[in-house]
Amino acid sequence: MKELITSKQRAFLKGLANKIEPITQIGKDGISEAFINQLNDALEARELVKVSIQKNSLLDTKETANKVAKLTNSEFVQAIGRKFVIYRKSKKKPKIDLPK
Repeated sequence: MKELITSKQRAFLKGLANKIEPITQIGKDGISEAFINQLNDALEARELVKVSIQKNSLLDTKETANKVAKLTNSEFVQAIGRKFVIYRKSKKKPKIDLPK
């Protein structure tokens, strides 16, 4: 069972997410295994990751974000336009100190 983040923690993460650029994107091919592997590596390294969905993709941002969060065992933080943010605490080197 993964731990759920509180609304206070989500607000804190949204603030951090404002300053980061999307590091990966989902194209017309949708969510591939390679994409999920890349995202898992990014989450382990950064914890907070922003993803953009290309305009040629017909995916719904929020639906996609929740599916990706489930596949990477991460936490959905927010979706804005064609971008979304997910968070997962690093197993090796946690960097983000969430407020209690």
